Amino acid sequence: MADTSVEKLAVEVGKSVDRLIEQFSQAGISKKQLDTVSENEKQKLLDYLKKQHGADSVPTKMTLQRKTLSTLSVASTGGQSKDVKVEVRKKRTFVKREDAELAKQAELEAQAKAKAEAEAQAKAEAEAKVAAEAKANAEAKKKAEAEAKLKSEKVKSEPKVTKVTKVADPETAAAKVEADRLKATQDAVLTQKQKDDAAKAAETARQLAEVNSKRWAEEERQRLDAEKNGDHHITTSQVARAAEDSSDADDEKRGRRARNKSANKKRGGKDARGGREKHMRNRSTAPESMAHGFNKPAAAVSRDVRIGETVTVSELAHLMAIKATVIIKQMMKMGTMVTINQVLDQETAQMIAEELGHKVVLIRENELEHQVMQDRDDNIQLESRAPVVTIMGHVDHGKTSLLDYIRRAKVAAGEAGGITQHIGAYHVQTENGMITFLDTPGHAAFTSMRARGAKATDIVILVVAADDGVMPQTIEAIQHAKAGNVPLIVAVNKMDKPDADPDRVKSELSQHGIMSDDWGGDNMFVHVSAKTGMGVDELLEGILLQSEVLELKSVRDGMAAGVVIESQLDKGRGPVATILVQEGTLRQGDIVLCGLEYGKIRAMKDENGNAITEAGPSIPVEILGLSGVPSAGDEATVVRDERKAREVSLYRQGKFRDIKLARQQKSKLENMFANMEEGEVQELNIVLKADVQGSLEAICESLAKLSTDEVKVNIIARGVGALTETDATLAAASNAILVGFNVRADAQARKTIESESVDLRYYSIIYNLIDEVRAAMTGMLIPEFRQEIIGLAQVREVFKSPKIGAIAGCMVTEGIVKRSAPIRVLRENVVIFEGELESLRRFKDDTPDVRNGMECGIGVKNYNDVRVGDQIEVFETVEIARTL
Repeated sequence: MADTSVEKLAVEVGKSVDRLIEQFSQAGISKKQLDTVSENEKQKLLDYLKKQHGADSVPTKMTLQRKTLSTLSVASTGGQSKDVKVEVRKKRTFVKREDAELAKQAELEAQAKAKAEAEAQAKAEAEAKVAAEAKANAEAKKKAEAEAKLKSEKVKSEPKVTKVTKVADPETAAAKVEADRLKATQDAVLTQKQKDDAAKAAETARQLAEVNSKRWAEEERQRLDAEKNGDHHITTSQVARAAEDSSDADDEKRGRRARNKSANKKRGGKDARGGREKHMRNRSTAPESMAHGFNKPAAAVSRDVRIGETVTVSELAHLMAIKATVIIKQMMKMGTMVTINQVLDQETAQMIAEELGHKVVLIRENELEHQVMQDRDDNIQLESRAPVVTIMGHVDHGKTSLLDYIRRAKVAAGEAGGITQHIGAYHVQTENGMITFLDTPGHAAFTSMRARGAKATDIVILVVAADDGVMPQTIEAIQHAKAGNVPLIVAVNKMDKPDADPDRVKSELSQHGIMSDDWGGDNMFVHVSAKTGMGVDELLEGILLQSEVLELKSVRDGMAAGVVIESQLDKGRGPVATILVQEGTLRQGDIVLCGLEYGKIRAMKDENGNAITEAGPSIPVEILGLSGVPSAGDEATVVRDERKAREVSLYRQGKFRDIKLARQQKSKLENMFANMEEGEVQELNIVLKADVQGSLEAICESLAKLSTDEVKVNIIARGVGALTETDATLAAASNAILVGFNVRADAQARKTIESESVDLRYYSIIYNLIDEVRAAMTGMLIPEFRQEIIGLAQVREVFKSPKIGAIAGCMVTEGIVKRSAPIRVLRENVVIFEGELESLRRFKDDTPDVRNGMECGIGVKNYNDVRVGDQIEVFETVEIARTL
């Protein structure tokens, strides 16, 4: 870098020239204002300044300071509390020591450590030496005592020996002397050992007494103090304790006065007092009834908890002898929010009890139901029965038309919209035997109906249109058939059409695991036509052949059992259920337990409406006499006792109500936090009535799928049968839409609907119902707002007006400029102001709008900083309707 002058350097570093010259002189460099400064001189000045400001020195001390502020709640007079702020300040200083100092300190520490080790070793050696000397002295003393005792015993025995030797034989006397000597030696050793043991035990007891005497004395003193001044309060409140003390003092005074009066009467003196009375005052006044009789367990107690099918949180806590908050805390750890009255299922309750260390005993509360269901006829032979065939496929592929040709009926013509919306059951007598057919809907909303048909069937006929191929409901029917492990026969329909392509159907079905027997597969393919009857006989033969392979057998003469295919509420006949008998014979007058309902069969009809008295296996029958409308898919069983059937029905209804309540509470708790975060969600309330249970179930499932995060379908009431006055009142109270599917409102309901202005809608096709509900939900969506630019004006000149301010002379370059529309002022394509127009003129006249290519004068309201070259952008806010 080139040299620079002193004046220029002063400007760069931000100092005056005089101050810079002074610093140069302090650094030993003589400079003037016009002199030049080299790089070396700059570096020299910089080193000098660093040295002056201590840049070269390294800090040897560091101080850390920390301050924390907390609040204490302190009780004050009047039962209130006040907050006291506590500030804690901490300061710590770290000093960096020099290397020499650190080495010296380490040396001192090492010397101190070595000295301590030497002292400890010398002390240990001295103690060991003293112990060894004491042991040697003790052994020598013990040995000397033993020898002295033995010698004295020997001296005592010598005269006896001398005396004996005078009268006895010498050899015998010597033997006897030796025996006596040995016995005396053994007795002396045993006696010495007993003395040593006694001395050792006494020494141990003395040492233990010396060690524990102080502790025993302190414990005895505490016990005496506790007896003398024991606290017998039954509460922890200080106010309550003071009240108890005052009451006890009053009682004691009254008792003392009574005792003094009686003593004075006996002794004849007013002030006569004895030692016993003084002794009684020192005794504790606490009664024995106040003694605590409960001992807290030292360890957790494991109990046998008996859990039924459902149990509330409070009941489970009572069974485990714990607080309900413990169970709620455990459930929160598991990710579930519960309340103290919430109903838990058996598996959840078992998991919680085992988690808390208890043994679970599962009990079955439906013992009566189990006995009733097991009370069946025994020793009954199995007989062959007719096959139950379910016809499945996509909508409008000709399922009902094919069945109509087989039955020689016209059911499809009577269906609304030409599509099947109910599940139908029919039995057909052919030359080779009887076949029972179940016709299921093909619309996407009737998934549960198709699943029910696949469960109750023996063979599935998959109807596929030759001109349409495989469709979504066709794939779904294949999945249901595979899930039920049911053999499948493919009927390729509409072969009479010119564009029929059966090879395409085979190719598409092979992609889903359905292989034709012509191609080496297991599935039979039959080409049929529901209009001309082509291939229908081959289809029936194939069904009977498949049933022979399956060897279908069931009980014929026993108690009947079956499944509910469809159910409805008839205005004149009451609850009506269509039952497919699977085993036994169903007779008029039998007592039937059907899901949550029960009843005695009052009448039976076949699918054509003819009255019958009995129905065997694989026969669909319509029964009357139930207590309510059963759910489609429920099991129907004949029982012996009507009273037991009623008890089982009531038990099932109670359990269903508990499970439904538990599900609702769980849904409310799970959605509580989500609703708090997202805010209010729009709800479309609906009261829904349908003609049959299956259609009602399908409609509810379809409407539930329409719900979104912003708009939710809430079915507040549902049922089977006509619309009643209760339904209309509920819809008016909850601001709901009243929807009837193939049902109508009665006279009282119509009056309520007219007076309350309830929105009533009738439908006979499920397509229309779903589409209109979706349209209603779309109208409840919050619309979107979008800004669209409608015009752009270029500022060519700015004029000053004393009344208005700055007036921009503009040329409209794009679109149209409207006086009523909001505007933005752009400068170099950056928004600098957003507002509205105050005036818009063409020449001298006010105008509502100016179009493209025309000049105008624009006055911007509350903004006068308009410049030549600015752009004025005119826009409109457009509301855009949203769709689901």
